[in-house]
Amino acid sequence: MELIVLFGTFIFLLLLGVPIAVTLGGSAMATVVYMDIPPMIVFQRMASGMNVFSLMAIPFFIYAGELMQHGGISERLVKLANAMIGHIRGGLGLVNVLSSMLFGGISGSAVADVSALGSTLIPMMKEKGYDPDYAVNVTVTSATIGLIVPPSHNMIIYSIAAGGTVSVSALFMAGFIPGILSGLSLMVATYLVAIKRGYPRETFPGFKTLILLFAHALPGLMTAIIIIGGVLSGIFTATESAAIAVIYALFVTGFFYRSLKWKNFVAATLGAVKTTAMVLLIIGTAASFAWLLALNQVPDRLFMLLQTISDNPLVIMLMVNVILLFLGTFMDMSPLIIICTPIFLPVMTQLGMDPVQFGIVLMVNLGIGLVTPPVGSVLFVGCAVGNVKMEDTTRTIWPFYLVMVITLLLVTYIPAISMFVPNILIN
Repeated sequence: MELIVLFGTFIFLLLLGVPIAVTLGGSAMATVVYMDIPPMIVFQRMASGMNVFSLMAIPFFIYAGELMQHGGISERLVKLANAMIGHIRGGLGLVNVLSSMLFGGISGSAVADVSALGSTLIPMMKEKGYDPDYAVNVTVTSATIGLIVPPSHNMIIYSIAAGGTVSVSALFMAGFIPGILSGLSLMVATYLVAIKRGYPRETFPGFKTLILLFAHALPGLMTAIIIIGGVLSGIFTATESAAIAVIYALFVTGFFYRSLKWKNFVAATLGAVKTTAMVLLIIGTAASFAWLLALNQVPDRLFMLLQTISDNPLVIMLMVNVILLFLGTFMDMSPLIIICTPIFLPVMTQLGMDPVQFGIVLMVNLGIGLVTPPVGSVLFVGCAVGNVKMEDTTRTIWPFYLVMVITLLLVTYIPAISMFVPNILIN
């Protein structure tokens, strides 16, 4: 009955359109009242959920991404990507994906990716004759690459949700090959759709221009290299690397490029404060919700339920993916990581999956949810930036969904895709 109250209140508030943080906290409060537990426990669990030192990395990473977005780094990455592959058929679509791979590795945020790159590339693609739905579809799906390639603050949330037993460095390393695989698969879909629709190609600017553009974009690209190199070498922790990323972003955009004006600096700061407040509030309320799930032994009950359906590990892994995909269409990524990790991680580890691999599976899976209606936040932002109706994009987005699901299945059933790099560099 406790679970009926918990999930019933949650679904009811979600259907009413209540913000997700209030929905999680409200359903937790209703459940503890029903269970005759002091309501103060909900606030204590919220406080303990947010009072984690590793979470300090999140506002720093968000701030670094905002500074780079407002400091013009995304524009330089677009120019570099255009010079590299813009001359191929449907080149601007491929430029969009490659830019997301480059910028995603710096910002680690899908929403920041869509906001920064989409505001530049979507109007550019429409001006060159690309259909609006195609421009938005490429932008929003490629934005999910930033959730996989390091550094990603969602991996830090996963590490905390896993009880701190999963190394952030290992998660960063594990995201390399899946991130590249995701980018290449989306490039294939982008290219095939471009050929079918007869989109144009750009003129190759020449190797001299390409080298100059690379040199101009290199200081921005060095952000990800400094962060990953520092964490991997042990020079600093993930939290310290996030703080260093902010200092480096300020230096590059403010003093090297001289493109970060005072107005942009204020906008970046306010944007980081707003986003951080939203993320941490969601993490806190999700922690109280997850505590009630553990208290009512939901992980054990779920594992027994799945075993009654099938005892084949491959089938159970597929069912877990389907459940996560379904949940991802209704909830945002941060609360799902906090809630789903304690539930599904024990299930997957009992099936023989490494916790690091499951972290990448979770990122890929929930990333698909961010571009899937009815609550796909990245899809909403992309449609708003491109001034396109959601129905128009979802009607033609299926080729991109297809390659993303294929990538998810490969990451799920081939451990080496995730574990090859961390096994070599860390173990």
